[in-house]
Amino acid sequence: MPRMTMLSLVLLLVFHVSASWAASASVYDNFLQCLNTNTNPSSTQLSNIIYAENNPSYSSVLRAYIRNSRFNTTSTPKPVLIVTPSASSHVQASVVCAKQLGIQLRIRSGGHDYEGLSYWSDQTFIVLDMFNLRTVTVDIEDSSVWVQAGATLGELYYRISEKSKVHGFPAGVCPTVGIGGHISGGGYGNMLRKFGLAVDNVLDAQIVDAKGRLLDRKAMGEDLFWAIKGGGGGSFGVIVAYKLKLVSVPETVTVFQAARHWKRTHRCCFEVARGGANHR
Repeated sequence: MPRMTMLSLVLLLVFHVSASWAASASVYDNFLQCLNTNTNPSSTQLSNIIYAENNPSYSSVLRAYIRNSRFNTTSTPKPVLIVTPSASSHVQASVVCAKQLGIQLRIRSGGHDYEGLSYWSDQTFIVLDMFNLRTVTVDIEDSSVWVQAGATLGELYYRISEKSKVHGFPAGVCPTVGIGGHISGGGYGNMLRKFGLAVDNVLDAQIVDAKGRLLDRKAMGEDLFWAIKGGGGGSFGVIVAYKLKLVSVPETVTVFQAARHWKRTHRCCFEVARGGANHR
């Protein structure tokens, strides 16, 4: 009897996996066909930027940018497809096709997300992973830089330092954080007091809206431009790139952390407060 029960469980698992792969394959075919219809002919083989669950590289591509281990488990809902655009036209077509197929789109840029919202959902979903869009173009004469959403903070800082030792950008200190998500969320960093948040230094942007249109600051209007600077990643469209204002910095910048023991700090603050009260 136990042997029959075990056999039934194995068969059920095999059936479930097979059904899942079949559904994924169906979505893959429909999505690929839609992508070909809505993308201008290019040298990129579109089938090479889409990963279904039966693709041998699917798991490695999915896990590459999962930064929160809580969502890197077998029970975590998985996307039916992972799309890795290498051009803005791929992003535009992906938005249109996901909308046509009625499938939720999750946008991932770096994967530093406490709730894992860029790579899991309780609904059928596709991950649009921006890691191929990571070009950084620095213009020292203009004191600006165009950086694509899939680049990381470390890559941005490195490219700036290649061109100048006295220019920088006020953003976070973790080098693997993605530009798209960091700036969409505000962009807190160590130069905050002098230069403000990262979003305070955004000059322009490229975004794909829900209709699949690629818009810059002029085309999107000031209201939407304001909203994408801190309104959260994926809330108003897919950020493709930001134009950022470089700031002047000394050639050597020192950053440090001061650790405080809670009990000692609490006692110190209590004594200061008590002393202040006695002097009233």
